[in-house]
Amino acid sequence: MSAILVAAGVLAGTGLVCAAALALADRYLSVKEDPRIGLLTAALPGANCGGCGYAGCGDYARAMASGAAKPGMCAPGGAACSAACAGILGVAAEAAEKRVALVHCCGSRSEAIRVGDYNGICDCNAAAAVAGGDKGCRFGCLGYGSCANVCPKHAISIEDGLAKVDKRLCIGCGQCVAACPRKLIELVPASATIHVLCNNPLRGPEVRKVCGVGCLGCHLCEKLAGPESGSFKFDGFLARIDYTRAPSDAQLVAKCPAKCIREDGHFETGA
Repeated sequence: MSAILVAAGVLAGTGLVCAAALALADRYLSVKEDPRIGLLTAALPGANCGGCGYAGCGDYARAMASGAAKPGMCAPGGAACSAACAGILGVAAEAAEKRVALVHCCGSRSEAIRVGDYNGICDCNAAAAVAGGDKGCRFGCLGYGSCANVCPKHAISIEDGLAKVDKRLCIGCGQCVAACPRKLIELVPASATIHVLCNNPLRGPEVRKVCGVGCLGCHLCEKLAGPESGSFKFDGFLARIDYTRAPSDAQLVAKCPAKCIREDGHFETGA
C-alpha cells in the first residue's frame, strides 16, 4: 500500500513540477502574437487562393502586420478588403486595379492543326508530357482544362478545345497562370478591351503551318496605334500589348490580317 502511495506522490509531484515549468515558460518565453493578425485575417475573404503571393490569408495577414506586405494585394477581397485592412493597420488605402486572367490563344480546334489524337487524362500537363501534346502549335492552348480545374470560382470553361475566361467570375487569383504548362495565361487589367490572342513568337510562315489565326509579326498593329504610343512590343515576331499603355482603337481588331487581335479577348462579358 505504501508503495502505491509513494508512486502516486511521485507522479503528482512530477505533474506539479511540469505544470510550473510550463507556466513559467508561457510567461517568460512565449512570443506574443500581434493582435492585428487576427483582425486582418478576419477582414480577408478566406479564399486562401495564393494570388497575393503568400500561402494563404493567414500568412498574408502576418506579412501585413509585420510590414512585409501592403494592403490591396488581395484580388478576391477587392477595394473593400483593402480599405478594411488599411484601417486596421492605420495606413492609407491604396486603390488596386482589378486584374483578370487572359488566355493568349485563339487557336480553337477549328483553327489550329492537331498532330495527333491524345487519349489520356484530361489535363494539359498530362497531355504536354506525351510528346509535347497533340497541338501543332507548341505555344498554344492544349484545351484539356488544367486551368479550369484549379479555378476556385469556376470562371474558366473549355470550348472547342480552347480555354475561355468569364470576366464576371474571375477574381484574378493567378492559380490558372501557375497551372498552365504552356505559360500562356496572363493577369491583365479588367478595364483593357483589346488583346493579342496568340503566344507563338515564330515567323509568320511557320505560324501559318499550324494555325489559321496566329500572329504574323507584320507590325501593322504597331503602325496603326503609332510607334510613339508604345502600346505594342514584339517578342520575336509576336506582338504583345503593354497594358500600361493599352490600346482601345477598334480598327486594330478590324484590320489585323491574322485575326488574332480580339476585342475583350476570350472574356464572357455578359453584355
